Amino acid sequence: MSKPATVSDIMRVMRELGRTPFLPEGAQPYADVDLPLPIGHGQTNSQPSTVVAMLELLEVGAGMRVLDVGAGSGWTTAILARLVGPAGRVLGVERIADLTRRATTTLAGLDLPWAEIRQAVPGVLGLPDEGPYDRILVSAEASEIPGDLVEQLAPGGIMVIPVRSVMHRVCRSPTGTVEDSRHGLYSFVPLIR
Repeated sequence: MSKPATVSDIMRVMRELGRTPFLPEGAQPYADVDLPLPIGHGQTNSQPSTVVAMLELLEVGAGMRVLDVGAGSGWTTAILARLVGPAGRVLGVERIADLTRRATTTLAGLDLPWAEIRQAVPGVLGLPDEGPYDRILVSAEASEIPGDLVEQLAPGGIMVIPVRSVMHRVCRSPTGTVEDSRHGLYSFVPLIR
């Protein structure tokens, strides 16, 4: 695997993609504001500075297989796709059908055929049949670290997930042991199975 994207790499990709195409019309005037913005159904497009912090912790590199849980507007799926490049694969999963449809349409216009957003299966976290993944990004707050997502991590994989307002970085070693570190306080919509 290649070296992980730096903060400047992440910010460059975010600038190039822009946030506007991923927002409903009413939120588009605020695309450049560093705040979470509503995308409908009680969901938000995450605050840009939070996305940068999460992606820095995730250590995404070219050629990786990445799962984006709570894809929402498809913005983080597109950012991840640009970071992994055509040799990689990004699968976003979203539980709200209307958001899945809108995100799929937006993503289709970006020429990122190695990225896709799928409808979540009720009661199932992630896309276990497509794993394992080198990286998992979770953009919704869990009440505890979900073991079923940890199981979808490849050996050497990393998951970044907010748990009870604290950002966690979960690393699965090549031998399967799991290390968990904490990285600041954040607010997210709840993670729902």
